[in-house]
Formats: sequence, structure tokens, C-alpha cells
Amino acid sequence: MDAKTKRLNAIITPIIAVVLAFAIGSIFILISGHNPIEGFLALLEVFSNIYNIGEWFSTASILILTGTAVAFAFRTGMFNIGAEGQFMMGAITGIAVGSIQGLPIFIHLPLTIIAAGLAGALWAGIPGILKAAFKVHEVVVCIMLNYIALFFSNFLVENWLKNPNATAQTIAIEPSASLSMGWLSDIFNGARVNLGIFIALGAVILFWFLIKKTTFGYQLRAVGLNQDAAKYAGISVNRNIVFSMMIAGAFAGLAGVIYSNGIFTYITSTSGFLSFGMDGIAVALLGNSTPFGTLLSALLFSFLQAGAKTMQVSAGIPAEIVSIITALIIFFVASSYAIQFVLRKLTEKKAKKGGAQNAV
Repeated sequence: MDAKTKRLNAIITPIIAVVLAFAIGSIFILISGHNPIEGFLALLEVFSNIYNIGEWFSTASILILTGTAVAFAFRTGMFNIGAEGQFMMGAITGIAVGSIQGLPIFIHLPLTIIAAGLAGALWAGIPGILKAAFKVHEVVVCIMLNYIALFFSNFLVENWLKNPNATAQTIAIEPSASLSMGWLSDIFNGARVNLGIFIALGAVILFWFLIKKTTFGYQLRAVGLNQDAAKYAGISVNRNIVFSMMIAGAFAGLAGVIYSNGIFTYITSTSGFLSFGMDGIAVALLGNSTPFGTLLSALLFSFLQAGAKTMQVSAGIPAEIVSIITALIIFFVASSYAIQFVLRKLTEKKAKKGGAQNAV
């Protein structure tokens, strides 16, 4: 298979996965006793007013960053399944730093954002160091760290950062540490879209620039493709493994501060994960772990989340149908080799048929 065909398949396969997911999703809508056409039209009501679009963008900003956190690690040969924990560490750090009093906004806001990104980076650096030093698989460490981050965050919420006037909730951040901007919210009729959308877009550009335009990115990709060859070429494999995870973790940490300091001004204790990090895995898979593929994928998944509400309100279709469609997208993307196999067979059949006609 030549490079052109590979690129074409990389574009077509996710599209086919989405189409198949919606096709099967329509069957589930029929089973639930509703009209699929009405359901999908209700889904499009996200575009019906500026508020819905703003809410879509607010969710997209988080999924872009958690998707980028997973995709960046994928591109460098690491499986960052710990984006959920890195997200939570970024969120709780955003609250801790954001609650400091007496700082002007031009110091407080950048400090909060940097601290959250650094918290995510340090948390992701743990599996990176263990992988580099002791060959401990990052998936195992990341899963354990996700739960540690969850319970550690809950401890801080219910103790050191507890709001004495509320139950299981942190104190509110200072206005100087908020990513919410009145002018931006006003544009979207009061939606919770905030500066996080610009941070997310900047992260996508940074992802592309690092991977495609820098020597450092070349070294990261080389380590991801073949560690032995990279080592033979004089590249420090262990150092790049750690850096790869830390950069990925920084992206997830930024997603956390957008959630805690942008969409909200506090966080609450929770018995389970918020799933943004797990959704980031699906986003990265559908986007083929490319910068702009991840961007488009995050926009799709966040659109589905926003559309689930409009489907339920306008068409009476349970929001769980959208969860089924999302799961089907993940399933078909994970089955991409099967889709590519069918595409290859169809291409070969078409080529043979064309050759036979030319022979005649």
C-alpha cells in the first residue's frame, strides 16, 4: 500500500466509522419507539441558537485538550490512559492556586494556568519515569494513578479546600483566577464558553509544531517508532519517554483548570471519574492521533454531548442513545483494520475489473 493510499484510508476510515455508528444508532432509536429522522434533526438544534453553540465550545475545549494529551503520547509510542488523573490534578491545582487572595489578574490568571499544566505534567511524569527507569508499563501505573488522583482530590475538597458553607464542595476561586470572560460569555448569550477554547486551539497548534517542525519532535517520534533504532542513532530514549508523558500530562492538566476555573469556580467531591480523560482516548482514536484530526474528533464528540440534551428535550429521545452512538463510533474506529481490509478488497476488485475491461 503506497503512502497516498494510506493517507486516504486514514481519512476515510473514521468517516465510515461515524456513518456506521449513526446508521446503527438509528435502529436503536426505532427500537425505543421514536423517529430517527426527528431525532437527528433535534440533534442539529445545537446550531439553532448561540447559547447552545457556546456550550458546545465549552465542552469541546476540554475534549480537545484531553484528546491531545492522549494523541501526543500515542504519536511518541506511549499509551497515556492516565489523562483522567492528570485532568483531576490540574483541576484541584487550579482551585488551590486560584483561591489565593490579593493577586492582580495579570499575575494570578497565568500563574493558575501554568500551575495546573505543571501539576498534570508532574503527575504524568511518574509513569514516564517508571517506564524509563524500570520498564514498568505505563498503562498499569496510569490506571493506579487515576484512582489516587480521584481520592486525593476528594480529600482536598473535603478538608483543606472545603467550603464551610457547602457540602463536599471547595471554596470558590478568586475572580482574578477565573478563565470566564464576561465579553466572551455575552457573545454566546450567557454560555459557559471561556478562554479555555483559545488555550485548546493553541495546544493543537503546539502539538502540530512540536511533532512536525522541531528536532525534539522528530526524536520523540523516532523513539515511538523504534526505540532500538533511536538509541542506535544517539537519541536518549529514557529522557524522551519522560518528556513525552510530561507534555501529554500538561495538556490534560490544562483541561482540568478549564473545567474548575472556566466552566465552574469550584469543584465537588465525586465517587467516580468525570470521564473527560477517558473520552480523550476516544477522541484521539477517531482523530488518528493527529493534531487536526483530534481537533475535529473533539468537536464531534462534544457536539454529540450537547446534542443529547436537545434530542431529549425536542424529540423525547433518551440521552443514552447518544452514548450508544458514541460507543459505536469507538467500536468501529477500534475495528479500523477490518474497515481498511474491506476498502482494500474493494479497491483491488475495482482495479481487476478495470484491467479486464481494458484487456477486452
